[in-house]
This record gives sequence, C-alpha cells and structure tokens, in this order.
Amino acid sequence: MIQFAHATMAANPRTKESKIAAYVYAGVLVVMAVAQLFSFEKFIPLIESYWLPGGYGTASLVAGIVVIAEVFAVPYLLRMPLSPLMRWFSLVCGLLVPIIWTILAISAISTTNALHNSGMLGTKIVIPAGWTQLFVSIALLGLATWSAWGLWPARKN
Repeated sequence: MIQFAHATMAANPRTKESKIAAYVYAGVLVVMAVAQLFSFEKFIPLIESYWLPGGYGTASLVAGIVVIAEVFAVPYLLRMPLSPLMRWFSLVCGLLVPIIWTILAISAISTTNALHNSGMLGTKIVIPAGWTQLFVSIALLGLATWSAWGLWPARKN
C-alpha cells in the first residue's frame, strides 16, 4: 500500500504560556467558526457590506476562506498528529484569519460605509465594525503570532 502522507507528532512547545495561548486562540477560532456557520446565509451579505470589489462573488469567496481558515487552523494549535505539509498549512491558516479581519477592519474604518456588525462572531453576536474590530483583530494577531512562535514546526524537540 502506498502511503502519501505520514502523520508526525508536534514539537514540544517553547513555553507553557505559548501552549496556553495556542489553546485560547483555538477556542476563539472554534467559537468564531461556529457562530459564522450558524447563519452563513446571512454572513455572506454581511461581508458584502464591506463594499469589497467584485460584489457578492468576492464576499462569498472571502467568507468561505475565513471560515475554512478558522477550521483548518485548529489542528496545528491543538498540536494534533499531522503530516508536515498539513502542519504548515494549518499554521498559515492560523495567521491568515486575523490578517483578513485586520484588512476588513481597516477597510471599514477608511470608507464612509456605516457598518454596525463586523461579522467576527457571525450575524447573531455583534462586534462593532471599525476601531473595535481593529483592536480585536490585532489581539487575535498577537495570539496567532505567539502561538506560531511557541509551536513552530521546523524545530526539533
């Protein structure tokens, strides 16, 4: 039987705090993904309200990428046995989520469009768009960076 992928164990975390940060970030991503998927049919129009170029098609793509990246980031953060390529992909997904939300927050701040809900927790739980969203996104980026540093896959135990 041909085996294309071989799962390996994650390297030990650099510090206990980085392992805790990764678990907290994984929990936040799971809550975000569940909240967004709970009303995904309303989540796409909410992303469309950011006035992205390309309209509904771009909003659908961004909404899909955000939710998929949130889901695929979790295995890396929980240090599950993964193939090396999947570990790197999961790491990139974990960094991609706050970057996308930061770009959307800057977009909301820099336009005259009045958004009430950022969509970070879907359409049911409101996180105001604009500066609040930017601060939350930067905090998520800090957690993502700390987790990536603490669980970096290219080092030995």
